[in-house]
Amino acid sequence: MAGRRRKARTLAFMALYEADMAGHDPQRVLDRLLAETPLDEENAQFARDLVDGVLAHRAEIDRLIQRKAPAWPLEQLSPVDRNLLRLAIYEVLFDNRVPVRAAINEAVELAKKFGSDSSPRFVNGVLGSVSLMVAR
Repeated sequence: MAGRRRKARTLAFMALYEADMAGHDPQRVLDRLLAETPLDEENAQFARDLVDGVLAHRAEIDRLIQRKAPAWPLEQLSPVDRNLLRLAIYEVLFDNRVPVRAAINEAVELAKKFGSDSSPRFVNGVLGSVSLMVAR
């Protein structure tokens, strides 16, 4: 299950990234990605829920990123880091399906795969600060 959840997170991240960079509709992008990399219905729905949740809470998530990483204006963040943070902050603060530590670890693993050498540490630091807001 963990591997399929990571794949679902990866597809959600890829959809958010493409929407951010190219202005494409994130749900359409996710549909295309799911057609190319099929998941069972439970995990496909998990990916859809992640994308929908990030979009629904994006303004609030972006304000939080600005507060927790004030040295980096949102538009100057790497698009990878920005969208990984959006995804993980949604999971930590709004979704509550996984423990906070698991959501952070997953984001760091995705940062290692898709980000720069400094991405894992940056993502972990911002999410560690965000996690202090959660009492669970």
